[in-house]
Amino acid sequence: MRSHLLNDLTAEHYRRSVTEGVERVAAKLAATDRPFTGVTVDALAPRIEGINLDRPLHDSTAALDELEELYLRDAVYFHHPRYLAHLNCPVVIPAVLGEAVLSAVNSSLDTWDQSAGGTLIERRLIDWTAGRIGFGPAADGVFTSGGSQSNLQALLLAREEAKPGRAGWDTSDASGTLAKLRIFASEAGHFSVQKSAKLLGLSADAVVPVPVGADKRMQTVALAHELERCVADRLIPMAVVATAGTTDFGSIDPLPEIAELCARYDTWLHVDAAYGCGLLVSPARRHLLDGIERADSVTVDYHKSFFQPVSSSAVLVRDASTLHHATYHADYLNPRRMVTERIPNQVDKSLQTTRRFDALKLWMTLRVMGADGVGALFDEVCDLARKGWALLAADPRFDVVVEPQLSTLVFRYIPAAVTDPAGIDRANLYARKALFASGDAVVAGTKVAGRHYLKFTLLNPETTADDIAAVLDLIAGHAEQYLGESLDRAS
Repeated sequence: MRSHLLNDLTAEHYRRSVTEGVERVAAKLAATDRPFTGVTVDALAPRIEGINLDRPLHDSTAALDELEELYLRDAVYFHHPRYLAHLNCPVVIPAVLGEAVLSAVNSSLDTWDQSAGGTLIERRLIDWTAGRIGFGPAADGVFTSGGSQSNLQALLLAREEAKPGRAGWDTSDASGTLAKLRIFASEAGHFSVQKSAKLLGLSADAVVPVPVGADKRMQTVALAHELERCVADRLIPMAVVATAGTTDFGSIDPLPEIAELCARYDTWLHVDAAYGCGLLVSPARRHLLDGIERADSVTVDYHKSFFQPVSSSAVLVRDASTLHHATYHADYLNPRRMVTERIPNQVDKSLQTTRRFDALKLWMTLRVMGADGVGALFDEVCDLARKGWALLAADPRFDVVVEPQLSTLVFRYIPAAVTDPAGIDRANLYARKALFASGDAVVAGTKVAGRHYLKFTLLNPETTADDIAAVLDLIAGHAEQYLGESLDRAS
């Protein structure tokens, strides 16, 4: 069994095995003509459940043959131009190359003595991103598993930084203090804010939803009202979470105005830019993030709009000293003496201990493509969304919710002969399900004002306006089929 360990004696075996795997995937990518096969859970589950994991195949070729049937054949392929569903991007080749390198070397980014250059590369990328945000030299941050973890860590720092001088603060009762903390977030913001509040031990009503306008951006007048009411009720405004790219609408909250309110109420400002972080490298749209430099913390997801493989995210802070709230010194790992010896251990600022060298993927991308190259790709999908919005706005079959700021379109099919909102809901739900089952395209769904809508999340520069038009026709066709069958059943 030692022949399967990757080392100096098995380098040739490693090369042959990985090359065979790469060739399989390359062949599959070249031959894929739709984003999904339409396989069902009931069809696929018995195949996987029938595998005897205690009886190995003893051959990587045989294992790849099996994997073809169990996974590769029926995978959902984000690179296909008619995958239009979630915030999943096609990935750039330099990042995939970085993934191959980091998986084989298997550095752990928690301590210097497990990563060496990996630690410095990650720190350099954090500095680079902080500079793009507009933070000063005191900034810092760390790579994370994704936006949810980044938001959790940012709100942990905000909780610990909440100032004792605020009205209602009672240092003699820690549990009472926690009950008074409030987080203000757009009602269109990410659910991880509520989940983070629960994990942080805050009260059930700790997250205060702030209304959005017709453009799906946080209403600053409403935020000001909620902050004033919080103080009047002798509660503590712990943080405001502004969103730069909401999951459903791609909307960007008015960051400068929100920053002014946070300064007035001495409240931590976190900007969740998991989706909109691609604007940091956009040659045409960087101004949409104006005001982000005033945040106390920022979430970025490179695996959304930098075209990186999952996972690749980071949380950044304007003041590096706030990261000490995530620091714990263990004698076997990162004893305190290492701080005075100036040994850089990333675990000192991370919620994780063992951690992949995900930063290498972004490093390789920037070194091969450059920031402008990545930003140009993101601009392409934002331009495409504008074309898609024009198609939807001109098509009487559809109702589109809001003009996009980024690359998301939320809409629904409106049949000419049906006025029952529940019936329209059912038609749209059926169309999405039927489209997925066909494998011809994959779209997402959401709710707006309690009604069912469909969603295009456009992150593939290879997708065209013709693709969007074709998928809209498919959606309308499935919806019309459902409505026709419903009328037949009713009669």
